[in-house]
Amino acid sequence: MSNRATVGDFEITLIRDSTYWWDGGAMFGVVPKTLWSRKTPVDELNRVPLGFNCYLIRTGDHSVLIETGGGDKLDALFRERAKLPPAADPLPVTIARLGIDPESIDIVINSHLHWDHCSGNTFLTPRGLVPAFPRARYFAPRAEWGHAHERHVRDRVAYNDANYDSLMDAGLLTLVDDGAQIVPGIHMHSAPGHNRGMMIVTAASGGQTFGFLSDMVPSAAHLQPTWIPAFDLYPLESIETRNRWLGRAVQENWLCGFGHDHEISFANIINDPKVLFRTAPSTAL
Repeated sequence: MSNRATVGDFEITLIRDSTYWWDGGAMFGVVPKTLWSRKTPVDELNRVPLGFNCYLIRTGDHSVLIETGGGDKLDALFRERAKLPPAADPLPVTIARLGIDPESIDIVINSHLHWDHCSGNTFLTPRGLVPAFPRARYFAPRAEWGHAHERHVRDRVAYNDANYDSLMDAGLLTLVDDGAQIVPGIHMHSAPGHNRGMMIVTAASGGQTFGFLSDMVPSAAHLQPTWIPAFDLYPLESIETRNRWLGRAVQENWLCGFGHDHEISFANIINDPKVLFRTAPSTAL
């Protein structure tokens, strides 16, 4: 499947930081396994394959990286449980393998601050934590910053200060609100449900739009609005948010990217009379 697409004057590249395996029950919540197992592979431990999906948008004036993946801070036991390799390359190394100069990246966007979306913001060196993209300005939702530091018992395990505090201390991280324009044509939009502060990202050029759906729709298997992961703090709000944004994606014929789909890089979304939304077969790349 192709990992590159063009939207107007923007060139977009999927960078899959790695593929990992996660509990299927957690990923599909109250949906019975007899249903979700028709949509995705499942192993003997009930795990399903997922991707740490990052997207690089080159606008001509900027190189904008959305998400930074799982990073290099996970311990050996966690990596074994998730079927990850024993060690991880820093994201800049992965990007360089695609023939892209990581030094060209001048903007990094985190849709939210859960570890699986921003652990590659920084990496460990003998000198301590350093920014993975030293030329870049980092952007994250303002509401997420407060919640990440509250240490709520429900989801504190999803946050790691090492992924963002040093960036804030260095003046490299900017917190934004709903509708913020990061660079011309690229905006962040509130999409509550998974948590209160998460945002999706749109990139519009030449009358076309790319929409990064983050954990609002983690994979193509989650396009049915009621197929909500157990991780979502506000499941009813997740359904409302999905209906609103997916309806717009259909109406405006967005090219979409999912936060964790292990196979599909890009897809258009269409209406379906049985499940409300699905990928258009000819556009799932």
